[in-house]
Amino acid sequence: MSVLDAPVGGAAPAAPTTRLTPVFVRLKLTLLRNGLRQSAGRRAAFIASLVVTLLLAAGQVLGLVLLRGHEHAGALVVLLTGVVALGWAVLPLFFPSGDDTLDPTRLVMLPLRPRPLVRALLVSSLVGIGPLFTLCLVLGSVLALAHGAAGVVFAVLAVPLTLLLCVALSRAVATANVRLLNSRKGRDLAVLSGLVIAVGIQFVNFGAQRLGRAGGLSALEPAADVVRWLPGASAVAAVDAASQGAYGAAVAQTLITGAALGALLWLWRRSLVKLMTSPDGSTLAAAEPERKESGRSGLSALLPEGRTATVAMRSLRYVARDPKTKAAWVTALAIGLIVPVLNALQGAGSVYFACFAAGMLGMQMYNQFGQDTSAFWMVALTISSTRDAYVELRARALALLLITLPYTLLVCVVTAAVLGAWRSLPGVLGLSLALLGAMLATGAVASALFPYSIPQDGAFKNVVPGQGGLAWISILGGMAASAVLTAPVIALVVWLHVSDRQDALWLVVPIGVAYGTALGWAGLRVAAPRTANRLPEILAAVSKG
Repeated sequence: MSVLDAPVGGAAPAAPTTRLTPVFVRLKLTLLRNGLRQSAGRRAAFIASLVVTLLLAAGQVLGLVLLRGHEHAGALVVLLTGVVALGWAVLPLFFPSGDDTLDPTRLVMLPLRPRPLVRALLVSSLVGIGPLFTLCLVLGSVLALAHGAAGVVFAVLAVPLTLLLCVALSRAVATANVRLLNSRKGRDLAVLSGLVIAVGIQFVNFGAQRLGRAGGLSALEPAADVVRWLPGASAVAAVDAASQGAYGAAVAQTLITGAALGALLWLWRRSLVKLMTSPDGSTLAAAEPERKESGRSGLSALLPEGRTATVAMRSLRYVARDPKTKAAWVTALAIGLIVPVLNALQGAGSVYFACFAAGMLGMQMYNQFGQDTSAFWMVALTISSTRDAYVELRARALALLLITLPYTLLVCVVTAAVLGAWRSLPGVLGLSLALLGAMLATGAVASALFPYSIPQDGAFKNVVPGQGGLAWISILGGMAASAVLTAPVIALVVWLHVSDRQDALWLVVPIGVAYGTALGWAGLRVAAPRTANRLPEILAAVSKG
């Protein structure tokens, strides 16, 4: 007997496996029913989700059936199926707690063999709202494409193959990453799920606009020609190929899905064996080599020695390790690039949309002390004078600039390259730097005057109840003040364009650097005494979460 055929939970003989699958299905239904019995709110949420899913599924099926006979129906259906399969692959990484009943680590102590366990988990995974929606979508897809006896035959094969592939893909990905998803990094992924959804919506909107300008579904054909040979959509594409008489292509595409399903089940089985037999950090003491104390190294060695280096490195570690801070930064970085570049790709944007990146990143200077939460008292103990407060704020601004300066330059260059507006690049770069300096200034002042707490619970809660007004005043007031402070540079850029003196736009770069630096220095000078004098109020405000 091979290792993979050995019991994964212990040395006890395996129980009869002929009834394992129905046992798991009943277990899934029982856990679902008991969960709904806990409260009326959960029952209402489940029923509402079920009704909405059924309505969406019915609308999808109806819309796909109406496409039957359309010249480019195959392209749309193939891409839609591919997107659904991709969703099954990535959603477990961002919603790891979506199906606790199928967590394989809960079965470690049971004498179960891998092969029947995979089969039982696969069948029980078909119970749920997600599989029901996918089934309706695949049924609608094959109804839109199946013509003739050959098309019907391949449609009968495509429906179960595609559904099983999606479910197996989801479970294989979740099992391979279950330890990651149960760790701090996994919680970071859950926090970032909202960003992925927001970015995805931007790309869907961009694709819809391109499709509308292209004048119909024919614009989807190039992408569909590639996706139809990928496992997630190849079985559905085989229905289209068989209906058109391309039987060789239909057989090949069906075999691709079947082979991918077999490979996923094999990988899933191996992941189960590894997960349920190998120890992890909770069972083995970590044997880490002793680390020798050394002086400053890496980025810390490049920063001014003393409080500046300490505070700047602490701020950068917040960005790398704190889920809420990381989510805010990644959101700003992504949206700051997506908005100008997508508008440029659509041909309707301006190179000055690149200033959006500086604005998004400059907002990270607001509420500097809120990200410390209740730990701010340790920082407050080290601030005994205006000078201490000034160095603290300056170091935080320096940490922000280490990221924002190269990123702002990158976004400006990329946007100018997409639009071919190289003559305007100095103008947008100088204006972005001036705006960044203004937001550093207003952010430092707002952090001292309008601090608020960031709750640690809940991925999408950024302000504790009762402090929403402070957050709005801080952000909106600071943005309005930044726009006013940047007005002189904006007026200069507008004047150079209106007077057709674009060759002189290079002057905006040194002006923007000098003006932004002066604004940032002035803002820190204004904020420092207010921070030193309001330490008790700031500590009380940021500790409420």
